[in-house]
Parts: sequence; structure tokens; C-alpha cells
Amino acid sequence: MQIPNIVWFQVGRLNSKQHLRSFTAWKPPRRHAEELPLNISQIRRLLVDFVREETRNAGFKRGIIGLSGGVDSSVSAFIAAEALGSENVFGVIMPYKTSNPQSQRDAELVANQLEINSEVVEITPMVDPLLKRSKISDPIRAGNVMARERMIVLYDLSSREKALVIGTSNKTEICLGYGTLFGDTACAINPLGDLYKTQVWQLAESLSVPKQIIEKPPSADLWEGQTDEGELGFSYKRVDQLLHQLVDEQKNENELMSMGFDEPFIRKAIGLMKTNEFKRRAPLIAKIS
Repeated sequence: MQIPNIVWFQVGRLNSKQHLRSFTAWKPPRRHAEELPLNISQIRRLLVDFVREETRNAGFKRGIIGLSGGVDSSVSAFIAAEALGSENVFGVIMPYKTSNPQSQRDAELVANQLEINSEVVEITPMVDPLLKRSKISDPIRAGNVMARERMIVLYDLSSREKALVIGTSNKTEICLGYGTLFGDTACAINPLGDLYKTQVWQLAESLSVPKQIIEKPPSADLWEGQTDEGELGFSYKRVDQLLHQLVDEQKNENELMSMGFDEPFIRKAIGLMKTNEFKRRAPLIAKIS
């Protein structure tokens, strides 16, 4: 089975020594497949510099983030607050009627801990008319509608607040296409896009993200009892080990199997990467000149 080429949106990397921006995909050092350690202090400094510099380069002084109550949006908020100052970060909490109430409480906990201004926007009155009109009962379709409605709200408020939209998608989600195009993946800058989910957890601990947020099962909160790992069919720890070897170390399928990864698991991950490659590309333009 052919391993897909990994196509990334342009990644801005800040050279903190020279304060110059080069656009290359950062590659972590070689490491054992069973762990993906981080130089926490270095990565934290790089991400803070990235958010500060790229926000300024875009002509903004402030950032806005959709707070879901999950670890990814929490880490993005902590990084943004450190980079821009708490007074320059605005959080938006956007529950739907079936959302777990704990998600909103966790999002509010983050906003309170960081002392950032925030607003709760209930999206049910916006989502339900479309679900009813289009007779949408499929939970995946409904979830995509919710994700895109949240992004409409977020970008509208970004205009009101004069704040740049800061993303929350991690590298695992981007590789596997586990996100809604023009929904939760939409943003102006993304500090987490080159960190696997398990690395985001490590960073969260160093940032003092509330323990209850770090330890709860990751969930898009699309329906009652939904979890990321249940929907994907494998754990983040397991797939991050595979993706690191596949993407960063460029191992082929035979090498992956010799490392102990079973063939069905490898093929499922590669299949998701190939199927969702279009989500990692900017829209293709027909060249006529």
C-alpha cells in the first residue's frame, strides 16, 4: 500500500534569535516509537513567540479562541494569554443543546483561570433550523453543521473584537483528517498544528491546565457519550506512535510492521491520511497564465 505524501499548509516558524520568519515544517528529533517527549521549555517559548509575532504580522494586537472545554483549545488559550497578555485574548464558548454541561464549565474554568474576557453563545437556535429544513439526522452531518456554525460565530466576533482567530487543531487530527473543513479547522494561525495529541497533553501539564481537562476522555461532544478514540477506533497514544514513524521518520509499511505495528492498523491510518489529504491542502487553483 502506497504511503501518501504529507502535504501541509504553510507553517510559520519563528527564529527567536534573529526574529525572522522561515516557512518550513519543523521536524522533531529522532525518538523511540514508544514515547514522544518534548523539550517543553523550548517548545513553549517557540509557540509563544510564534503567536505573538504572527498576530503582530497580521496587523492585530488581540486573539480570539473558541473554548470547547477540551485540552487543545485550553492549551491554545494558555499560549495566547502568555504571548499577548490576558487582556488581549477573548474566549468564545459555543454550546449546543446536547453538549455535555461539563464542557461549558471546563471552558469557563479556563477563562477564569487565565482572567480573559469570554462570551457564551448558544448555537442551538442557529443550528436547529438548518437541521430541520434539510432533515439531517446523521450525527456526522449534524456535527459538521455545528462546527461550521461555531466558526461563523467565531469569525463574526473576531471582527467585532478586532482579534485574530487562533486555531486549536493538533497534528494527529490534521494527519487523519479528524476535523471539519471550514469548521473547527478554520483559523488564521495555529500554534498546535505540529504537535501530536499526546504532546499537547504534555504541554498542558507544564502550562498548569486544570487537571480535570487533561484527564477527561477527548471528545468533540457531538452526541451523548461520543469520544474521539471511540470514533476513530484506536487510542491517541497508539496512533501518535505510528504517525511519528510514518510522517516524521518516513518509515515504509514493512519497516512499520517490523516495529510491531499490525498491518490493519497501519492500513487504516494510511487510508485516513489519503482520504483526507484534500483537507490539508489550500484550495487548488487552475493555472491559466
